[in-house]
Amino acid sequence: MIYKSFEVWLRLSVGYNVIDNKPWRHNVNPFKKLALSIAVTTTLVTFSAGSYAGETLDTAKVGLASQAQGLERVTQILVAPPFLPKHEQVAKGGSKIIAMTMEVVEKAMEISPGAFVQAMTFEGSNPGPMIVAHVGDYVELTLKNPKTNTLLHNIDFHAATGALGGGALTDVSPGEQVVLRFKATKAGVFVYHCAPGGVMIPFHIVSGMNGAIMILPREGLKDEKGQSVSYDKAYYIGEQDWYVPKDDYGKYKRYNSPAEGMADTLAVMRGLIPTHITFNGKVGALTGENAMTAKVGETVLFLHSEANRDTRIHLIGGHGDLVWPGGSFNDTPITNQETWSVLGGSAVAAMYTFKQPGSYAYVNHNLIEAVMLGALAHVSVEGKWNNDLMEQVSKPSPIK
Repeated sequence: MIYKSFEVWLRLSVGYNVIDNKPWRHNVNPFKKLALSIAVTTTLVTFSAGSYAGETLDTAKVGLASQAQGLERVTQILVAPPFLPKHEQVAKGGSKIIAMTMEVVEKAMEISPGAFVQAMTFEGSNPGPMIVAHVGDYVELTLKNPKTNTLLHNIDFHAATGALGGGALTDVSPGEQVVLRFKATKAGVFVYHCAPGGVMIPFHIVSGMNGAIMILPREGLKDEKGQSVSYDKAYYIGEQDWYVPKDDYGKYKRYNSPAEGMADTLAVMRGLIPTHITFNGKVGALTGENAMTAKVGETVLFLHSEANRDTRIHLIGGHGDLVWPGGSFNDTPITNQETWSVLGGSAVAAMYTFKQPGSYAYVNHNLIEAVMLGALAHVSVEGKWNNDLMEQVSKPSPIK
């Protein structure tokens, strides 16, 4: 690994493009070459340190062997957000091994008209798919990095204990796969993301490579009084900040690979001002015909993650009947919230029973980010109107 780091640094220094192993085009800005050289070198040195940590783990004495052997295996079929995989709200039987496969997909994505990113994703979506298990279960992930990809990837589960959330044990180069298993010991909603080291960590995260996992209590969710509660529907909303470079004429630039746009993207990232903020990968992805749906009387669990920046969520016309701050299901939920915070690098659960029909706006309540940058979604609710909750006493008319 150290040799590979030196080799890449040397190629960049003497004028080779590590993307296609050819000399740089003459019109490439030398400062861009230098920035990319430093970024890649820093990252690969970190890779070397991470690899060394992994080797140390391999030789460490095992104090307690895994208790997963002999448990029932359940294959979880992952689905694209905002939907969740099929699951039980209350665990049936004893602990299980919940097994799933995720493939890393590097691809171009149009996040708003005319604005493209070279996204890095889990399973081709931003956010990556929601994983669901119960406390005491073992989550077993097969992570595949196809040979058609260009970069090394891994996964850091905030729900896991040890080895950088699994990041130190899951580095996979293109053409490789790895299997990680961890015990779900904490109840709540947690972020996962790629964390290959150095500047590659934020670069991969703001290129779309993050998602969430929900670990339910075995007995299911409880309200503020300790009474069992359930949901009729659940939706997963992943908020994503994007940093898309512009050319000298103010037009968004487009690249052929993640590494090609890395230096320009890092420069925008350093300003800490996103060009776009999306819910589920694209401006308007959860609006209009793609809006989330519910019926009057249905209870909906909203799961919201942001892997990088703080945000604040508000359901216009509704509330958070129950909100689990920080996503922790072991803590008593707070009630009747108008707006709830989601810290960067976390996920939060909020539950609401719809009482009126209509179109609700689900927004990041920094309304500049919602309206001008894209951080909003819709919930379309069917049912009969309740005039006792709200009515228009008189229609607009000339002032008397």
